[in-house]
Amino acid sequence: MSNEAATAQAAQAAEAAPAPEPLPHGLGASLPPADARAKTEGTFPYAADLWAEGLLWAAVLRSPHPHARIVSIDTSHAREMPGVRAVVTHEDVPGSPLHGRGKADRPVFASEVVRHHGEPIAAVAADHPDTARMAAAAVIVEYEVLDPVTDPEQAFEAEPLHPDGNLIRHIPLRHGDPEAAGEIVVEGLYRIGRQDPAPIGAEAGLAVPRPDGGVELYLASTDPHADRDTAAAAFGLEPERVKVVVTGVPGATADREDQSFQLPLGLLALRTGCPVKLAATREESFLGHTHRHPTLLRYRHHADAEGRLVKVEAQILLDAGAYADTSADALAAAVAFACGPYVVPNAFIEGWAVRTNNPPSGHVRGEGAMQVCAAYEAQMDKIAKKLGIDPAEVRLRNAMATGDVLPTGQTVTCPAPVAELLQAVRDFPLPPLPKDTPEEEWLLPGGPEGAGEPGAVRRGVGYGVGMVHMLGAEGADEVSTATVKVHDGVATVLCAAVETGQGFTTLARQIVQETLGIDEVHVAPVDTDQPPAGAGCRGRHTWVSGGAVERAAKMVRTQLLQPLAHKFGMSTELLQITDGKITSYDGVLSTTVTEALDGKELWATAQCRPHPTEPLNEAGQGDAFVGMSFCAIRAVVDVDIEIGSVRVVELAVAQDVGRILNPAQLAARIEAGVTQGVGIALTENLRTPRGLIRHPDLTGYALPTALDAPDIRIVRLVEERDVVAPFGAKAVSAVPVVTSPAAIASAVRAATGRPVNRLPIRPQAAVVTERS
Repeated sequence: MSNEAATAQAAQAAEAAPAPEPLPHGLGASLPPADARAKTEGTFPYAADLWAEGLLWAAVLRSPHPHARIVSIDTSHAREMPGVRAVVTHEDVPGSPLHGRGKADRPVFASEVVRHHGEPIAAVAADHPDTARMAAAAVIVEYEVLDPVTDPEQAFEAEPLHPDGNLIRHIPLRHGDPEAAGEIVVEGLYRIGRQDPAPIGAEAGLAVPRPDGGVELYLASTDPHADRDTAAAAFGLEPERVKVVVTGVPGATADREDQSFQLPLGLLALRTGCPVKLAATREESFLGHTHRHPTLLRYRHHADAEGRLVKVEAQILLDAGAYADTSADALAAAVAFACGPYVVPNAFIEGWAVRTNNPPSGHVRGEGAMQVCAAYEAQMDKIAKKLGIDPAEVRLRNAMATGDVLPTGQTVTCPAPVAELLQAVRDFPLPPLPKDTPEEEWLLPGGPEGAGEPGAVRRGVGYGVGMVHMLGAEGADEVSTATVKVHDGVATVLCAAVETGQGFTTLARQIVQETLGIDEVHVAPVDTDQPPAGAGCRGRHTWVSGGAVERAAKMVRTQLLQPLAHKFGMSTELLQITDGKITSYDGVLSTTVTEALDGKELWATAQCRPHPTEPLNEAGQGDAFVGMSFCAIRAVVDVDIEIGSVRVVELAVAQDVGRILNPAQLAARIEAGVTQGVGIALTENLRTPRGLIRHPDLTGYALPTALDAPDIRIVRLVEERDVVAPFGAKAVSAVPVVTSPAAIASAVRAATGRPVNRLPIRPQAAVVTERS
């Protein structure tokens, strides 16, 4: 065959071949993350991978006691070790000796007293990581061991553990008639254990001194500007002389960054004049960062003969551990949502957050809301059982809707399709029953090697309905700034919103694609030279940072379209951009975005700030929240009632999402949240007998694996847009975490008839004996 014939045949084949599938584009498409390939191949740079010329290594000495008075600290042996370049203690902190996310009450290094197991005492910089660790161990600390206060109920009467006292916050919520009473009353006492965020990637950082006497911190920070300000205060420097550069964040279910190592890291770099790196071991991570608040809850529900709620009374006690951190915020969420997404005309809630000598508690996804959800849903099951009503039906009779009023007095103005969500999961077909055949023994609780017998397995179906607030609360100033630049047909987004796995960088690309019709969009790395965007939690960046990107992109769009509109004598509102083409409403104008740009460089900066909120008053009343999101989950479990093993068979999820911006990403976030809830319900419990963290590793702390993940069925996503939110979208990842533990506990109650009043569910709580 001649070359000409072969070329002609190839051309014919190309014409006959189907056109390639267009790449996902803009809002509503499942645009893949830009860093997906690098993360899959293991080439994505995290903080633990960083290196610098002349690098030193750091190690932190932590207290082995939960409560002790420091008699003396002797660093001489550590300083004399070969290879040691610096040892710092509380005496070497040039600036503020205290720090903290919500309240500055936590010392950089303990000086007179240690208040929790793992509190930093000293830090060392050396030329080798092993040398640094040995030198830290060589620091001699003489302690006078004190009795720890580990029971939060004892904290009210105990001697003050902190100069600020033991009580961090008390919220007495009063709503309605205190004399109101129902025809039936159910009561319960509930306990929620301590969970750890357990980020899979190592917590690490690099500090590099600057010629101007400042320092640059390379961290997996989720709130770089707050971390910069905290560091600057501790280092005695102006904020402009401290720069935080965000490295890859290897998973974050909360504000994961542990300031008890990043502050010593910067101090060591300033002291030595050399770059200093620290990569925390898993034990150090458990000892250093904050955990979910263990909570004690007492409830009394009043209902009428039809199961409609009349009054809810509750006492909620949060164990904040040694320091305040974000406990005041967690308590506000717990008290405000103590009745759940139900209409409650009368509510009287007492909430406290107290200091103990337990490890510090802080922001973990769904804080406050998760603990109360487990309790109020248990109460709803008790009402259903007492009245002989289907558990889903009693929830439907009380379901909240838009226009209803929270116990805080705030009207729910956002979409609240609680009944619709609950009906969706209730009506979804149940999974088939397991068969008693050897080849399907793996379907039984405990797996094929389990000790149980098929005849002892009982199936249970339960429900959970949860709610969370989005953004900050009680007057928090939520603001974010973004810049969009366009040059040579490529758009760049500059925004200090950190990509923690929630998908912000992908969303930013989609927003610019949708608004400007430009396919190639890059999101710049984050550092504190950019304007602040706030913390990456509670759906903030989807709402606030995404809103800022949208506004900046629309301003660039106007710059792009104005010359064309002027030329054709029309308004820019009469022009639209679709698939990279600019067209007018009447079809007279038709050109491409590339032609319209014609080598121009366009840019704009914009801010997004949601409407203000207010603090709860002395009666727990106030418009404290910007918006809320809701979720309903039906859990199906199999329980071996002889040995207490639980297998979660299926979780059916319905959720209001406002608007689906990226279907694949949204589904992944919901599934991840539900799976995290499985761990909270069944396995995750950081044990701290007498304040000591027992087994601070992933052997002693049992995370759910892929083998523990149940079938997750997303049966309904309600797209009712929140008119005050950019794009109308809602946060999606926290509310499944809040709801799934309550649903699983409900299903175990249905299978066993046992009360199940503690999370995680212990095997003995699921065992059925003749007496029980």
